[in-house]
Amino acid sequence: MADVNDYSLARLKKLVREIPDFPHPGILFRDITPLLRDPGGLSLAMELMAQPYRDQRVDVVAGAESRGFIFAMAVASKLSAGFVPIRKPGRLPAKARSADYSLEYGKNSLEIHEDAISPGNRVLLVDDLLATGGTMGACCKLVEELGGEVVGTAFLIELRYLNGRNLLQGRNIYTVLQYD
Repeated sequence: MADVNDYSLARLKKLVREIPDFPHPGILFRDITPLLRDPGGLSLAMELMAQPYRDQRVDVVAGAESRGFIFAMAVASKLSAGFVPIRKPGRLPAKARSADYSLEYGKNSLEIHEDAISPGNRVLLVDDLLATGGTMGACCKLVEELGGEVVGTAFLIELRYLNGRNLLQGRNIYTVLQYD
């Protein structure tokens, strides 16, 4: 794994802006747009997300709409793997499979093309945030229904106080930044 020191992680945390009461009252939103704008911070974050999976023979990296696309595409490039989008309902043009899930502030659904994952594909799932685990749980379900093997899940941020790991028990979970 890349040498990660406290200075590097502190630098990344400074690039994550806190916005209270967004998108709903009582939610403290972790805004990653300042990190995305910073070339050094973005590069470091992508490297840290990819590094634990370099020796895992990843065939495909999948990411959930929309911020997951940003990170999954970059991690796929670093791992020389393909990219698969997991989208909100009604946005995929070919035959798709769907899964419902709960968010920390509501419910939603995700879809994947039925031919996006081949049986036996080794899939890394990537998203910006691990909160309640609902989004990633739905992504894992979709990949496994198509015959893929989830080799791991990688996140830029984990909100530990929402206990998202509980929903993903038994999964290989890696997070760069954690907030208690």
